[in-house]
Amino acid sequence: MRALSKLNIKIIFHLMGLLLVVNGGFILIAALVSYLYADGVVMEMFLAGIVGSMIGGVIMFLTKNHRKEIEKREGYMIVTFGWIFMSLVGTLPYIFTGAIPSFTNAFFETMSGYTTTGASILSDIESIPKGVLFWRSITHWIGGMGIIVLAIAILPLLGIGGMQLFAAEAPGPGGDKLHPRITDTAKRLWLIYVGYTIAETILLKIAGMSFFDAINHSLSTLSTGGFSTKNASMAYWNDQPIIQYIVIVFMFLAGTNFVLSYFAFKGKFSKIFNDEEFKAYSFFIFLFTAIAALLIYFRADVSISSIAHPMVWGEFESAFRHGLFQVLAIVTTTGFVSADYTLWTPFLTIFFFGLMFLGGSAGSTSGGIKVMRHLIMIRNGLLEFKRTLHPHAILPARYNKKAVPQPIVFNILGFFILYMLSFIIGTLVFSWLGLDFETALGGAASTLGNVGPALGDLGPVENYGNLPAAAKWWASFLMLIGRLELFTVLILFTPFFWRNR
Repeated sequence: MRALSKLNIKIIFHLMGLLLVVNGGFILIAALVSYLYADGVVMEMFLAGIVGSMIGGVIMFLTKNHRKEIEKREGYMIVTFGWIFMSLVGTLPYIFTGAIPSFTNAFFETMSGYTTTGASILSDIESIPKGVLFWRSITHWIGGMGIIVLAIAILPLLGIGGMQLFAAEAPGPGGDKLHPRITDTAKRLWLIYVGYTIAETILLKIAGMSFFDAINHSLSTLSTGGFSTKNASMAYWNDQPIIQYIVIVFMFLAGTNFVLSYFAFKGKFSKIFNDEEFKAYSFFIFLFTAIAALLIYFRADVSISSIAHPMVWGEFESAFRHGLFQVLAIVTTTGFVSADYTLWTPFLTIFFFGLMFLGGSAGSTSGGIKVMRHLIMIRNGLLEFKRTLHPHAILPARYNKKAVPQPIVFNILGFFILYMLSFIIGTLVFSWLGLDFETALGGAASTLGNVGPALGDLGPVENYGNLPAAAKWWASFLMLIGRLELFTVLILFTPFFWRNR
């Protein structure tokens, strides 16, 4: 408790209040959408926005006299409770409009939005008022950008999950860095994020989507979230391949390190092509797409079992497009669905399940373990063979032609072990709560990796609505810890966090 007394509690709550005021502002934007589309819930949405903003404003007023210092303990609490507070207030539009009257379901949907998981309890999405659907997509977009700022600016300072290495590649001072100041870093990334969102919206509108569908899917794509305005998700546009190819391009961009996008706009393309994570990420997408496309073409009857509309451009193009789309949707943890991949072949079902553990690039909006961590773990594992033969040799793992400090290697290995333990415990708890083996396994991997669609009763054409209430709360917890890099949340459960420093 002595450590608790030293915490700068006021600044923690002050920042929580600020987040809720911003949250309320976005709800009011969704209320404007309700008004424009006359969906019948304008007053309810407006009231939800006012209430959310007022709660935040009152908290800020009560904590206005705070010390302007944030140390590591405060940092962990701000990040964790920020997501929780925003998810609690984010339920208001669902509850006030009656779109999701159950608080458990509303919290699940909101947490799934902010963590950019895309798992939904809704069975008839198209019957939901447009303002509420827009709010649902906005939760993705807010959460996605929040993760970018976290990865670039905050987590490296806290030393989370090997992100110190990423800090060395992105925001610090020096010639090859993005920018020395966190606020300026965040501004540049916001600009890129907003620019990509606008560009995708325009392209999808030109390709044939309605403006409402285009902006909602852009918000979901850039955040690698996966909420759609259609019950069939992206399979609704299976007869319009150009729409799916546009989404494919932006899923790929959303799964890459956003700092590389900044370098691209500055014309520093050598930094992109020399980045080992980007090269590995691109190679994995190419390799896994080739495997999936060939198996779909030769083994799966996609024309009958998996696609809602007739194929165009021939069978091979369709196999390639659906293979590429689903590989990117799973690897980047976007979770859009163009087909029910569990009907293709048993091998591809297990294949896509395995891809849930890959994740996109560090500094992207993707969830999962991240390609950078896999690269360093693989290289360190291979070096163990050399170390066995030459026990006295100094053989550091290298990343982007630089030796990776041993503490960071240990941190990454610790993260991986903790991730797998969380997956195993997540599966056991789901099984204990009544889910069958396949559903429990897929549900744990999907929620922890922020993917969305899973296996079994939680497959690509199913939803999470039939889960027991306790399982929804457990899934919400897994989504939170997976999105916030495990250590950020789980450290709050350790006794030494609360001891006197």
